[in-house]
Amino acid sequence: MIVSRETLLESYFKASPDKADRYAQILGTWGIERGLIGPKEGERIWERHIANCLPLMTLIPEGVRVADIGSGAGLPGIVIALARPDLEIVLVEPLQRRVDFLLEVIGLLDLPITVIRGKAESVKRSFEVVTARAVAPLPKLLAISWDLVKRDGALLAMKGEGAQTEIDSTEPKKHSITTLHIIELPGFEISRVIEVRKTA
Repeated sequence: MIVSRETLLESYFKASPDKADRYAQILGTWGIERGLIGPKEGERIWERHIANCLPLMTLIPEGVRVADIGSGAGLPGIVIALARPDLEIVLVEPLQRRVDFLLEVIGLLDLPITVIRGKAESVKRSFEVVTARAVAPLPKLLAISWDLVKRDGALLAMKGEGAQTEIDSTEPKKHSITTLHIIELPGFEISRVIEVRKTA
């Protein structure tokens, strides 16, 4: 990644650069201490975790409701909320210790985010966009998240180089369109996002 922390704050977090910077500091300290971020990730918080989430936002329309499932340390959900205050963000996380962390961060940064403790399949709400980062292979991800996606809404799954292989090995959902987006933002590594749009 070529983009500096300062440029990221200026370009992507105009509404709350101080909060974004503080969140990065929290990930590099509390996040590591509590086992939500790997012990060797402290020097790569901006590159590996925050910048990694930003290309996803090119696929999210304005003013919609977004559910981030298996949110963990708040990636990508909190990053999206910091960069896109136009969105309504709900974080879905089954593990209590991670929920406690999320609530603490949201309170400290004064962010208008809702946290639901539970598995994605137990949430009885629907959203225009459902996001997932490192949650599960695509077949399982679709199984647990599909009921959360509104008609004409989409699941956006952040994936690595094996994204197309996951698509090829997944039986398509009825009334859906699957697209692999290869996103190349200047100064960023290539990002791959699988979009599964619900058409009916």
